[in-house]
Amino acid sequence: MKAIVYSQHGLPISDAKSLYAAEVDKPTPGPRDLLVRIRPILQSTLAAVASAALLGIGTPAIASAVQDSTHFGPALETVAMFNGAMPTGVTVSEDGRIFVNFPRWGDDVPFTVGELREGKVVAYPDPAVNRADPARPRESFLSVQSVVADGAGHVWALDTAAPGFANPIPGGAKLVAIDLKSNRIVRTVVFPAEVMRERTYVNDVRFDFRVGKAGVAYVTDSSLSGVGGIIVVDLDSGSAVRRLTGHPSTSADPLFHPVVEGKPMEARDAAGKVSPFTVASDGIALSPDGKTLYYSPLSSRRLYSVPTALLRDAATSEAALGAAVLDLGEKGASDGLETDAKGTVYASDYEHNAIRVLAPQGKWKTLVQDVRMLWPDTLSVGPDGYLYFTANQLHRQAGFQGGMDRRQKPYALYRVRIDAAPAPTR
Repeated sequence: MKAIVYSQHGLPISDAKSLYAAEVDKPTPGPRDLLVRIRPILQSTLAAVASAALLGIGTPAIASAVQDSTHFGPALETVAMFNGAMPTGVTVSEDGRIFVNFPRWGDDVPFTVGELREGKVVAYPDPAVNRADPARPRESFLSVQSVVADGAGHVWALDTAAPGFANPIPGGAKLVAIDLKSNRIVRTVVFPAEVMRERTYVNDVRFDFRVGKAGVAYVTDSSLSGVGGIIVVDLDSGSAVRRLTGHPSTSADPLFHPVVEGKPMEARDAAGKVSPFTVASDGIALSPDGKTLYYSPLSSRRLYSVPTALLRDAATSEAALGAAVLDLGEKGASDGLETDAKGTVYASDYEHNAIRVLAPQGKWKTLVQDVRMLWPDTLSVGPDGYLYFTANQLHRQAGFQGGMDRRQKPYALYRVRIDAAPAPTR
């Protein structure tokens, strides 16, 4: 029953005992008492299902009918709303500044990196660098997919150089460091041509300044071809290597069939052509000690990890590296991943409007779930003990909806209290 009522119909509580504990601050009841407690909720849910069937509406309407009484987890706080372009990334610096980015996927994007200031988003570090100039691919932001504060006085922009998911413009895919004190670009690292494949889409990045002369960056390639990989960048020399290209852990799961808002999620154009949702390695997170890299394909429900020492070791063959990858099991279908200073792993769950957590030596649990969390994307742990994340309705884009853009503005930036600090980078 719980699988039918809670999972298929998008209700926030996936376990009856969790539901009981969230509703009343008492010890977990026995089976008979539990049934008495949850019977009214089950009855109201079944009534909503029946009504929806009669009205011909689907899961979103059912979820809306019950969301006020079934929100699970800490309070969902609205940080900002966006009535323009769709955001993907968010990051919170060590001094509490909030940055967001807007990739050039088809929306009108006046600037692809912004900072929240007094309730408004302004171009960062300035409007000039945000004007895409394919003739100057190194010097301008072409289409930034992620922004990441490094805990060392900088915020980095990860530029795909692939507006509209086109093949990346040569010399344009890059990491750009902006000094938080001067608000000026202080470093640009262009990805070497040898690590850029025809369909490479650099997606997200994590930094570790405890290794090498100037630190290292780990970047996911979330190619829409379904074949991904991890790019390891030496921030001193700017050299980079590709690892795990085409490995099952970095590639789209061929058996993955996502369901979002009650409907199968597939690429579906205006002509009715349908193709599978195949996006490779996407979310990425680093353990607090820097020794373990976590990652996941967007088209998958599994979490993987690999020792970072082996990723960086040129003497470790691809076969040996692949054998060292750990499959950490199902976590839900995730876009964003993050860790905190305690070693807890956070993963968005875009099929269930949720964020899930994995404590060290623990099991996956739901942190927060709410019908407003339509496609939770990037996650960022702030210095204030909150987890910040964007909800951008990615699945409602025209490319998944038969040519009809079904997104409803505004898009949102939310936060929930987790009482944890960001994972250190140095």
